[in-house]
Amino acid sequence: MKLRKVTAASAAVLALAVTATACGSDNKDDSGSSGDKKITVGIKFDQPGIGQKTPDGYSGFDVDVATYIAKQLGYNKDQIQWKEAKSADRETMLQRGDVDFIAASYSITPEREQKVDFAGPYLLAHQDVLLRSDDNSIKSEKDLNSKKLCSVTGSTSAQNVKDKLAPKAQLLKYPTYSACLTGLQNKAIDALTTDDSILAGYAAQANFKGKFKLGGLKMTNENYGIGVKKGSDLKAKINTALEKMVSDKTWDKAVKDNFGPANYQNEPAPKIGNVVS
Repeated sequence: MKLRKVTAASAAVLALAVTATACGSDNKDDSGSSGDKKITVGIKFDQPGIGQKTPDGYSGFDVDVATYIAKQLGYNKDQIQWKEAKSADRETMLQRGDVDFIAASYSITPEREQKVDFAGPYLLAHQDVLLRSDDNSIKSEKDLNSKKLCSVTGSTSAQNVKDKLAPKAQLLKYPTYSACLTGLQNKAIDALTTDDSILAGYAAQANFKGKFKLGGLKMTNENYGIGVKKGSDLKAKINTALEKMVSDKTWDKAVKDNFGPANYQNEPAPKIGNVVS
């Protein structure tokens, strides 16, 4: 009987020790340490001014927006795990749960809304073309007919042009915008098409100074949204965070910091739920 009492007492002491250790771990997380608390965010890794991976970390407008949202959700900067979200992979990443949300120049479209949900929009961009600075042959959408037009796999940009504006355009789909840019520089393609915000970021890079120019064609409206898994309660929380970001002027600062050097003429911050067709 005495042996049973000693064993029971030892077990009680051990249980108290484990409980104390667990409580200590929780308190550490609450005090701001990263611990195991993480949020995974999908961004572009190769879009200057939007989302770019650099030796110093990650930069761009989408990165600033995502960081602000994460903070409003209760996560510090060091608790964010960044994951590359290529255009063709975004819906799949959300559906599989690879990321909590995606901020990657992700235009809201009816087709995509069938697969995922969107918070926002948080930026209204316009489709344009990037040209070599010495190319004066493209002054309107019609001039893109018979031209070699590049965009990335999974993006709607080039297909929009071919379907609605220049049916005779030759579409070339590359895996990244950087690959398209190389093709443009080498004259393998005539124009790179995507959103003006993305193109402005490329044109503004120091190593491309004077080599490229924006065509100035506002061919479509691109409503950037934050992608979340279908039915996720994050949508409402992210919308609240975006509204706060606009009201406290952090949105304006992010626009100036990331697009200011390219003299990008941005639209005002869109209202949540107001998708411009």
